[in-house]
Amino acid sequence: MRYFIFAIFLLVIGLFVGNTSLFSHFPAGDGPRLIAHRGQHQLFDRTGLDGESCTASRIYKPEHPLLENTLPSMQAAFASGADVVELDVHLTPDGEFAVFHDWTLDCRTNGSGITEETPMSLLKTLDIGYGYTFDGGRTFPFRGTGIGLMPTLDEVLTTLPQGRFLINFKSRRTEEGAELARLLGDPALRERIFGVYGGEEPTNEAVASVAGLKGYGKSSAKSCLLGYLATGWSGYVPEACRNALVPVPVNYAPFLWGWPERFYNRMAAAGSEVLLLGPIAAGDPGSSGIDDIAQWKSVPAGFAGYVWTNRIEKTAALARESGYCDRSPASRLCNR
Repeated sequence: MRYFIFAIFLLVIGLFVGNTSLFSHFPAGDGPRLIAHRGQHQLFDRTGLDGESCTASRIYKPEHPLLENTLPSMQAAFASGADVVELDVHLTPDGEFAVFHDWTLDCRTNGSGITEETPMSLLKTLDIGYGYTFDGGRTFPFRGTGIGLMPTLDEVLTTLPQGRFLINFKSRRTEEGAELARLLGDPALRERIFGVYGGEEPTNEAVASVAGLKGYGKSSAKSCLLGYLATGWSGYVPEACRNALVPVPVNYAPFLWGWPERFYNRMAAAGSEVLLLGPIAAGDPGSSGIDDIAQWKSVPAGFAGYVWTNRIEKTAALARESGYCDRSPASRLCNR
């Protein structure tokens, strides 16, 4: 019995020593780096949110005039310190990538129908601010202001030549990944795309076709994190976590072997980037970010990965108010 207890003791010590971050550090730098989800945009009530919810009809009272996925919103996001702007794309019948979030046009615009089935020539005539309301439809503060504001991916890359972007495929069409790969045959454009995610088929096609391009889909992210939970105690990094983008919900992060520094360094050694997301709740289909003081308190000091946020314009203030900047005085974010 004594030998059994001693063996258990040695096992526990081994797991601790092999996974504690006491002997590991983030690489020196001025991180974290920031991903602005949808650019600078209107926030909305996530209560009871599902995949069919029209988020434009549940926005909070506007604090600024910017609409998601538009050139002005992306410009503002970069001006507020974003390293990467996340945007959504749909491949239209006339061969353009329309930058727009929704699968259909009915929620946000004065049009109707499926976004990817609508020619870009028609999408350009729509008012993308038409459906936004914060008071149950009594007023529509952006109606008339969004005419012609839906950009193409080409326009984004041309207008913001220094910007880097994370592309979200909204469909499961393999051809979207193939078309993006064709576009990224231009080396100058390739450097502009930080990564891809979303629909499994186009994501996998793009990653397989473009050397060095990283990405993730729902299945690959799940396979990575669950696989790591099963094997990470030994230091082994599953194949699904290699040369990829690894999204980590902040409420699950503490359960990952070696979180935070050792986990980060294992992923970096495997060629991957770590994306710290907001808490994931059961039934919430959205992409919550590190968007308030409580969540910033959970960001590890000196974190060298990417922080996903829906409030890029408030990020520096939230980081300071949370005490993050006291723990990470060298952060570029904290010196803005």
